[in-house]
Amino acid sequence: MKRWMLRAILVLITAVLLVGGFIGWRFIEFRDKPLPPVDGDEAVFTINSGSSLRQVSRQLAARGLIEEAWLFELLARSQSDAGAIKAGEYRIRPGDTAQTLLQRLRDGDSVSHAFTIIEGWTFRQLREQLAKNPVLRQTIAPSDSDDAVMTRLGHPGEHPEGRFLPDTYHFPRGTSDLQFLERAYHAMEKALNEEWRERAPGLPLNTPYEALILASIIEKETGAAFERPLIAAVFIQRLKKGMRLQTDPTIIYGLGEDYDGNIRYRDLKRKTPYNTYIIRGLPPTPIALPGRDALHAALHPADSDALYFVSKGDGTHYFSRTLEEHNRAVSKYQLKGRKPKRKPEAG
Repeated sequence: MKRWMLRAILVLITAVLLVGGFIGWRFIEFRDKPLPPVDGDEAVFTINSGSSLRQVSRQLAARGLIEEAWLFELLARSQSDAGAIKAGEYRIRPGDTAQTLLQRLRDGDSVSHAFTIIEGWTFRQLREQLAKNPVLRQTIAPSDSDDAVMTRLGHPGEHPEGRFLPDTYHFPRGTSDLQFLERAYHAMEKALNEEWRERAPGLPLNTPYEALILASIIEKETGAAFERPLIAAVFIQRLKKGMRLQTDPTIIYGLGEDYDGNIRYRDLKRKTPYNTYIIRGLPPTPIALPGRDALHAALHPADSDALYFVSKGDGTHYFSRTLEEHNRAVSKYQLKGRKPKRKPEAG
């Protein structure tokens, strides 16, 4: 081999080693060095479903969140993570490195958003609030009927009221309203079945669904948590004795959009499936979305033989065993010298 050729080969090898060493050094520095500072405390970016590693790398570089797209791609491929990045919304925090960011994308550790279903909401209120949520992907049209929604959830023919458990749910951006409802539906199903298995003996309730109906009434009757078992006891006693429940929230639910904030005497006589001043037993469906505590109260009522209760005007109630005692309580807490507009024996 001629000397000039040997020199050329040595020069080439040296250049390759220098370039390789530089790339190796640059790679390690890129992997472990904190990412470029961002405006504010953190940056948020979104990876769309179906995005490739190259697209994600270029997206990060274009926003100045990493220095070199090719180095991030090389880092991912060196760890066999080329196809392991998950779609979602992510945060880059101060102190993050390319390695910690890659790990977050690989784990799907995306930004979590919260939505709370309030105890006592109706299904209509739940739909209205979901439609206003800017994070959820909207797939349910306002014109879609409740039946259509339940059919899409895989439960055709089921009345939606009461079927979704009030709680705070966390979810990533891109979750659909239907996926959210499905999760809340299964949460209620699980909670109801658990409470039903542990129910007190001797209750006049034949199915978990009847317990759900009763729980929804309890939920609407009081906002005081300690009263729920007492309210439950009154209704359980009434069911056992064959008495009408005579509960105002069922009247209101039966009136629907006709309810203007007041219950009049004629409303007590209005024939609806939910008028418990007329019908005996439970109404045909729940009247709201009951929380876990209301479910528990319905199936574990207090040890009480009270048959009546009346609002004291402070968010709590006075409980009575007899009609006479109840009428005195109504006079004390509600009438106070004015003529009653309703039958005092109403629960």
